Amino acid sequence: MENQKLTIIARILAKDEKRELVKNELIKLIDITRKEKGCINYDLHQDNQNKNLFLFYENWESRELWQTHMNNTHLAEYIKATDGAVEEFILNEMSHIG
Repeated sequence: MENQKLTIIARILAKDEKRELVKNELIKLIDITRKEKGCINYDLHQDNQNKNLFLFYENWESRELWQTHMNNTHLAEYIKATDGAVEEFILNEMSHIG
């Protein structure tokens, strides 16, 4: 199970007045993350109805490689830059079943 591909759905709800800050900081993560070992795809979406809602759809070669990503400096920088700007953050680790 450890070497199975992992899908991550990360849901980020920005505070209304901080939407552009959060969006810009999320965009900064894309290119650097796509170059990381184990990253299959790392796609950012913005909800059409609620512009404060962002979703990352990610696929990783393994949970171990995703955890390496989670401990990278650029993610820590994002967390620091958006401190107090995010209303809600939900992360789901998922497995493809069909």
